Amino acid sequence: MTDFVKTAPPALAAAAWRRRTFLRVAGASAASAALVLAGCGKTTPAPAVVVDPNLITLQTGDVGLLNYCFLLKQLETALYKLVVDAYPADFSPDDRALFADLHDHELIHRQTLLATLTTNFLPVLPFNFSSFTLTTRAGVLAAAQTVEDLGTALLAGALPLFVNEALRQLLTKMLSVEARHAALVRDLATLGSFAGPDVVPAATGLNQVLTPTAGIALLAPYIAPVVISVANLPTV
Repeated sequence: MTDFVKTAPPALAAAAWRRRTFLRVAGASAASAALVLAGCGKTTPAPAVVVDPNLITLQTGDVGLLNYCFLLKQLETALYKLVVDAYPADFSPDDRALFADLHDHELIHRQTLLATLTTNFLPVLPFNFSSFTLTTRAGVLAAAQTVEDLGTALLAGALPLFVNEALRQLLTKMLSVEARHAALVRDLATLGSFAGPDVVPAATGLNQVLTPTAGIALLAPYIAPVVISVANLPTV
């Protein structure tokens, strides 16, 4: 990235510097989220119910919500692992560095939630990314924008449902990082378009929020044929 900043036109060099700083701040939030883990109380409710291998019913309360968020982080980490293992030919060195950071942030989140869940976590699921084109820069940015916009709205909808204050603080930090990711990816696709009206309506100025029912419906195509039931999750 250093060479890019030195040789790029001033506007692009400044944008690259802002993006690097932007993710550095996001990374600090991710690391601090891991620190919050140390203060979280441990609970031992029943594990996710797996009777039919293609049907998983999430637990009630905070543990069920954590697994709902863990599913998202599994998906995001898996997507970015595909990208960093085989970067598109038209990725710049700057693109590679940024997506490596995106992968690492999501991996931190996934592993933090995994540790918090102790023995109550969802199994690792296979994901279907066939609807995405991951061989071109434009395709990767479109895929990343889809999952980051979804992730931001999903976490925003789940956060108020948590009862445990330490967990709520943990997820707040993750939501902050997720929103930064979404803004960054949009800005990479079109400079200056970090908050589009499709996710931040001008009438409200507030980001889209998804209930667990709505969120799992949008995640469903990526986890089929497995079905995740959120019927036990709190709604208010």
